[in-house]
Amino acid sequence: MKNILFAILSGLLLAFGWPTNGFPLLLFLGFTPLLLAEFNIRNSEAKFKKLKIFGVAYISFFIWNIITTYWIYFSTPFGGAFAILANSLLMSIVFLIYHIIAKRTGFRASASFFISLWIVFEKIHLGWDFSWPWLNLGNGFSEYTNWIQWYEFTGTFGGTLWVLLVNFIFFKAILAFNEFKEKTILYRAGIKSILTIGLPIILSYILLWNYEMPREKINALILQPNINPYTEKYNTNDTKIGELLLNMTSENITDSTEIVLAPETVFADGTILSRFNKSEAAFFGRQISQLQPNLSFLGGVSFYERFSDPNLVNPQSNRLGENDWFNDYNSAFLIKNNTENQIYHKSKLVVGVENFPYQDILKPILGDVMIDLGGTVAMKTTQKDRAVFNIKDSISTAPIICYESIYGEYVTGYVKNGANFLSIITNDAWWKNTAGHRQHASYAKLRAIENRRSVARSANTGISEIINPIGEVQQKLEYEKRGTISGNIILNNKVTFYSKYGDYIARVSKFLALFIFLFAMVGIKRSKYF
Repeated sequence: MKNILFAILSGLLLAFGWPTNGFPLLLFLGFTPLLLAEFNIRNSEAKFKKLKIFGVAYISFFIWNIITTYWIYFSTPFGGAFAILANSLLMSIVFLIYHIIAKRTGFRASASFFISLWIVFEKIHLGWDFSWPWLNLGNGFSEYTNWIQWYEFTGTFGGTLWVLLVNFIFFKAILAFNEFKEKTILYRAGIKSILTIGLPIILSYILLWNYEMPREKINALILQPNINPYTEKYNTNDTKIGELLLNMTSENITDSTEIVLAPETVFADGTILSRFNKSEAAFFGRQISQLQPNLSFLGGVSFYERFSDPNLVNPQSNRLGENDWFNDYNSAFLIKNNTENQIYHKSKLVVGVENFPYQDILKPILGDVMIDLGGTVAMKTTQKDRAVFNIKDSISTAPIICYESIYGEYVTGYVKNGANFLSIITNDAWWKNTAGHRQHASYAKLRAIENRRSVARSANTGISEIINPIGEVQQKLEYEKRGTISGNIILNNKVTFYSKYGDYIARVSKFLALFIFLFAMVGIKRSKYF
């Protein structure tokens, strides 16, 4: 019973340490009770130890997942249940592997293995078809940006490493105190944990105080049309949407405005890609861009291409019938007077909504289980390159679409290709007024710090905002409000260490986890505690 209570405590600590309402100091203790439960079971005479450890781990991770990501249910009950149950399962498997290695090694090796393995797990979650990195530990500090200015060097994996190191300091101290009953052990552990938590925060404030904000700026007008996707969006044609955006822009544009941003798939009727120039989206984009000289319009559009040539079929194509296929795109476009239109296709896709993972294996078993979130239910077609949109000489922006904004290293690709600031267009209304849209908006601050790039965020129903390169929200339009934000976006040309080298912490962790795994298989005699 004690171990079950430990598991519940871990789940609650992790959940209540999570943004946007949680306090991240709790994350530094979140794994400790679960580690104690594993240690107790491992060193007991109980039968079925692996099953029991998997059970207590699942309790912890299920509590964490359901409290922090329950809101997925509002877009799709099946998808929400699957995401929570499956992610808890994957986390529990990682913990079970740690248990197997911990039985064969000492404390330092097993602790290093768990930290490395968890980081590898998070990295895998960023790249495979079932990608769901929402609960990667480094995301947990998105509301406390003054603590993590050093993310420009480490990315969020630095935060994951930080959290796990402190948890093992507490775990080791408790084990040592239980063994030797000396209060000095607790004093030393307290000092060590304070330093391990405090020094990175002090470093962060030093970086913050010494950061020189770039002076070059561009003025943006961000539109938040507040169209309900369940009752309005896909029942409102592109003409009405275009008229609304044009009116919102005309009423709020200033002489200094250089770019207008509209949300993801704001033009949702379904435009034939090859006929884009004759579409309503292009027409109203031009109308807006012509409101004054040198004005650019960036918005979201749903594209498709239908074809009968089998040679054009790719793994992301959707079949309608014999010799009848179509490619479906969630795209961003930029229109500016007297220049060629620029288009980017979303490439990090939402599992089960825009992407059917491992079709060759799962489709014969599950059938077509794509989840309907309104509009066309189809596999989306992506592009390989991180295209940037050129606004004017030496000024470019990253057209980041929705889910793509939670992928740290992915976003660095835009920066490497010359983006001076990040534009995020999204539609978070599927989750209604829950923690989902607040967490998504909060994670944008992480991308700002990692790349030292401002963020201009246009969300259909909110939250729209302007974020500066140190992760501070300069302006904000709250959820379920129709309106605009007008403000200056700070531009930057410098490339951070993280922008250049990406998730190097995860790459090192792969080698360390593999080395310790092989070391453990040799079967060297271990110490019970250390």
